[in-house]
Amino acid sequence: MAAGPHAPAPHTPAPHASAPSVPGAVAGGPHSPAQSAAGPHASAPSAPAVPSPAPSAPGAVAPGPHTSATPASGTVAAGPHGPAPSAPAMAPPAPAAVASVVPPSGAVPDPSFADAPPPVLPAQHPEASPEQDAVSHGSAAPAVPAPADASPSGASPTGASDPWTGPTAPGTAPGTGADPAADPWGRYDPWAAAPLNHDDAAGGTPKRRRGRTTKALVGGALLIALVSGGIGGAMGAYLERNGGVGTVELPQTGPEAAKRAPDSVAGIAARALPSVVTLHVNGSDAAGTGTGFVLDGRGHILTNNHVVEPAGSGGEITVTFNSGDTAEATVVGRDSGYDLAVVKVKGVSGLTPMPLGNSDNVRVGDPVVAIGAPFDLAGTVTSGIISAKERPITAGGEEGDGSDVSYVDALQTDAPINPGNSGGPLLDAQGRAIGINSAIRSADSGSAESDGGQAGSIGLGFAIPINQGKRVAEELINTGKAAHPVIGITLDMSYTGDGARVGDKGGDGGPAVTTGGPGATAGIKPGDVITAVDGQRVHSGEELIVKTRAHRPGDRLELTLERGGKETKVSLVLGSSGGD
Repeated sequence: MAAGPHAPAPHTPAPHASAPSVPGAVAGGPHSPAQSAAGPHASAPSAPAVPSPAPSAPGAVAPGPHTSATPASGTVAAGPHGPAPSAPAMAPPAPAAVASVVPPSGAVPDPSFADAPPPVLPAQHPEASPEQDAVSHGSAAPAVPAPADASPSGASPTGASDPWTGPTAPGTAPGTGADPAADPWGRYDPWAAAPLNHDDAAGGTPKRRRGRTTKALVGGALLIALVSGGIGGAMGAYLERNGGVGTVELPQTGPEAAKRAPDSVAGIAARALPSVVTLHVNGSDAAGTGTGFVLDGRGHILTNNHVVEPAGSGGEITVTFNSGDTAEATVVGRDSGYDLAVVKVKGVSGLTPMPLGNSDNVRVGDPVVAIGAPFDLAGTVTSGIISAKERPITAGGEEGDGSDVSYVDALQTDAPINPGNSGGPLLDAQGRAIGINSAIRSADSGSAESDGGQAGSIGLGFAIPINQGKRVAEELINTGKAAHPVIGITLDMSYTGDGARVGDKGGDGGPAVTTGGPGATAGIKPGDVITAVDGQRVHSGEELIVKTRAHRPGDRLELTLERGGKETKVSLVLGSSGGD
């Protein structure tokens, strides 16, 4: 038993071991004998040879700062002024201990300090626990009887842990595992540092509990991250394989203004399409599809002769406008030599005439747009450039007698032209007609042919210049026929040399140079070879005809001739002949 602060120290001090508290008891304060050496004025209590007191009875209150622990075997602790009874067995005197330092079991004290008095330590007064039943200075703690099963040796009957030495077996000294009577001081070390803080029975110190909490939080966060990553990866793989979930909505540009620049292909087409029509021709022997464009508000439409030719004199021609409206048309006039024709629709109002340009202003490389109905695909728009000018071509010739051959001093373009484009307009950058699409050169043909055939475009298209088309259209509208400019000579078409040779005889057996005609007036003779027209070289009879028909009757021409190895030039005014 420990003495009070003013009691005389007993002659036999006890070791610094206290009885462990029972469940529900509160540990003693810093001056309690359960955890520290004696108080500042108290000597160590006497104890039996084995320093293991019996555990407190259930429900017992731990001693306060000035009370002693309840010893085993039902003994009563002395008050602060009462004498401390001595234990049955005496132990060697214990050295003075430092407050709150608990010697481990099995340590051996230093004999030189065995009789030293304990040092004076400052008193500490921690707050009493609600479960403590300590009294104020000068009052004694009530006696608490020991439990019936308490062991007199101080060991827990169930092998409970001694708070200073660790678990002990029943009947053994705490911390030694051997008989306490054998060597009670064998493993005692008074100078060894004892832990100042001890884990509680529930969950360790607050620092250790915080460590476990932090580890739990980190582990939880890692688990959440792993689960989230797995879910995200699975969703990403699904979206990659299936392109998303739910209804697919693709990004798209919003509505824009439909208007385009006037000189763009779209702008040109927007202005020109209302003036372009598609013609469906049905005759007794043939049928075909072609294109035309409106010339005026009276219903006149310009197209190619080979487009309307299948209708003959009793066929039907149906005109379909860009709006989808249709009307019946009749032939006003046609000319095979120019491959041009004019038809007229009746009972149609609100027509949009096509503006006409000037083909003499066209230059190679100028952008152009072609509109037509290739293979009956109405309103087809293609674009390209002017590839060449004054390209002499001939087309037709299916009749065998040459009556259907057309001679064109054509504009060449790489704008795609296919069967069905015939008669459609070739437009400049301002949307004005500068030509009438008429012929193409196909890959399986060595010469140009009207696109009424089934050959496809290879980028070699030809258009009748609009200046020639305008003149012929006006004549067909006004007179029903077109006049051809003539020189008044008959050419030798079998001549293979360079230039156009004047024949020896006419086609009807008469003279090759028409008497009184422009050629005879200029002094042209049979056998002369014409090599140039207005300074431009001609290499064949066809080219001379093309160059001549590119002019109007009454135009003056300058011809270069070769006669007898000498070159001479003559000037003449073109005559006129009625067309067929």
